[in-house]
Amino acid sequence: MIPYPAIDPIIFSVGPLAVRWYGLMYVIGFAAAWWLARRRAARADSTWQPADVDDLIFFAAIGVILGGRLGWILFYGGEQVVADPLTIIRIWEGGMSFHGGLIGVILAVVVFARQRQRRFADVLDFLAPLPGIGIFAGRIGNFINGELWGKPTTVPWGFTVDPAPLYPVQAAEASRLCQRFGLDPCVLHVHASQLYEGLLEGLLLFVVLWLFTRTPRPRLAPSGLFLIVYGVCRFAVEFVRVPDENRGYLLFNWVTMGQILSLPMIVFGVILMAWAYRSQQASGNYGTKQLATAS
Repeated sequence: MIPYPAIDPIIFSVGPLAVRWYGLMYVIGFAAAWWLARRRAARADSTWQPADVDDLIFFAAIGVILGGRLGWILFYGGEQVVADPLTIIRIWEGGMSFHGGLIGVILAVVVFARQRQRRFADVLDFLAPLPGIGIFAGRIGNFINGELWGKPTTVPWGFTVDPAPLYPVQAAEASRLCQRFGLDPCVLHVHASQLYEGLLEGLLLFVVLWLFTRTPRPRLAPSGLFLIVYGVCRFAVEFVRVPDENRGYLLFNWVTMGQILSLPMIVFGVILMAWAYRSQQASGNYGTKQLATAS
């Protein structure tokens, strides 16, 4: 098996200010989304202007951060917040919900679309191929933090996690898992479910959506495909991921909160894809820049 590397979650610190890998991964994700959006906006047939892209990524970033944190509190961390209210602001320790972030982005898109007089569906479709790199980076941040480990395994690509040489945040999480699994001495042999999620929900999602949206698609088809691919990948990885201790399995001794939240994504994504190809509405993201400017 692969020894888990003891990477310091703090890149560097100056006095009380610490720059952490987890926070850097969010910066990388937003920067990648901005760069990719600028590339799409630069196409000859795009109706998007560079200033629109800049504002859209700003709105989306606010939605991700606020929605992700509030979603984690609502879906996973309510008990921790009640016990220690300052947990709300300690984002650097982890505790962001993708599904909460998705809701936050949707609300941010509503505001953006109204301000810019764009169709809500068109803005969602424009965003659909952009988050994959950020999701991948975020899961790397989870890996460095030593959180969201998978179940015990003997596969050769699993990780051996010994808390002894690790940094405090990583060691604390490993020790908690040892207590849950009844391991003494405490040495874990587990799936790196964070990396599975990064590869599937991140890189695979990006490749599929980026290639799919290279040519104009019916309105809401990209959004529908995004929901399907993410939902299926997340639902699958949950089978090897250890559920949150304060939630456990919610149904049939195998259904997790992540699966409950992902199943509606899959169903709604299929409905959107079917509607998109049945209605064949042209996307407002394509046309000539001259027409877009004149309108």
